[in-house]
Amino acid sequence: QVQLVESGGGTVQAGESLRLSCAASGNGFSRKSMGWYRQPPGKQRELVAAISSDGRAKYADSVKDRFTIFIVNAENTVYLEMNSLKADDTAVYYCNVGGVYSSGRYSPDLRSWGQGTQVTVSS
Repeated sequence: QVQLVESGGGTVQAGESLRLSCAASGNGFSRKSMGWYRQPPGKQRELVAAISSDGRAKYADSVKDRFTIFIVNAENTVYLEMNSLKADDTAVYYCNVGGVYSSGRYSPDLRSWGQGTQVTVSS
């Protein structure tokens, strides 16, 4: 079972950038599909970005062209680079490792969540 620790959140002004990290320990990080989710206050958790084990990425329309998901296998870490942040990006962000990426859709491994990291964007 993979243990996940997210970091990199914080409070920024609209238009600024943040890079979130999700460090994995335990077995089986490599060759897995992964995703970043977020949960805004009072709303359901939603998929922000996902990447397949062979590097194909997909993004929610709301973050396309602003966010980038990438993996550094040597670090056992998946990142989410977030640029041009908006107030609507305010949420707790969670990573997920080992879900199923198929036909352009990502289904999370429900056993594989970190504790989340808070991102607050002030306008």
